[in-house]
Amino acid sequence: MSRKASSQDNAACEGFFGRLKTEFFYPRDWRAFTVAQFIDEVDAYIHWYNETRIKMSLGGRSPIEYRKSLGLMP
Repeated sequence: MSRKASSQDNAACEGFFGRLKTEFFYPRDWRAFTVAQFIDEVDAYIHWYNETRIKMSLGGRSPIEYRKSLGLMP
């Protein structure tokens, strides 16, 4: 783990968790969900975030499409 005040190491992780809380966690009322349902919902969000969301910084492609265009994935 990084030392305090060394944010360069944590930037990507902090950005992801901030977006996760803003887009996924806070807008919903989770009281009616079981722990297993919550885990399934988080898993689905992470799957969407990593594979299907469109990013303009990647030329309007999803992260998977971008990696394939670079030849990093089959």
